[in-house]
Amino acid sequence: MKHLLSLLLVIAFSSCKGPEPRKPVKVKSGSILQKSVERNKDLLAKEEEQIMAIIKNDSMNTYFSSGIGSWYHYIAKNDQADYYPKTDDLVTLQYNVMTFNNDTIYSKDEIGTITYKVDKQDLFPGLRNSIKLLKEKESATFLFPSSLSYGYHGDNNKIGVNVPIKSTITILNIDKQKENN
Repeated sequence: MKHLLSLLLVIAFSSCKGPEPRKPVKVKSGSILQKSVERNKDLLAKEEEQIMAIIKNDSMNTYFSSGIGSWYHYIAKNDQADYYPKTDDLVTLQYNVMTFNNDTIYSKDEIGTITYKVDKQDLFPGLRNSIKLLKEKESATFLFPSSLSYGYHGDNNKIGVNVPIKSTITILNIDKQKENN
């Protein structure tokens, strides 16, 4: 009986280790994320090459960098105005959406005239930022890489995945808000 009791005590003490954490079954290396980053960098580089080729072949217009990755040239410039839209201003505008090959995806008639509250409503990123570069009664054509247009989702209608676009934007009116005056 003493031996049985001693044996039980030895077993009890030897089995009283703390809990051991389980080792992960699979270790994620982040390679999928890295591949996605590389693919997006390559896509952007190709689209920038397309934009630079369009600019190089268009000797009739002078292009300006927007500072966010798009390029544009003026169609109509308003040197009399000096006010650019700011957050909360109401901007009345028209725009169209085309491919880099000048195929119309959405005409300005299809889209219609819209009133946009600056930085408060949902438009594609390039359009949201481009509105702030134009004054009242100005019109410009912008070249957007897909990352600034409808991205990897497209618009679930006529614009596919990762499609760079060209858009002519016309600012018809800017209604300044009180705090901006």
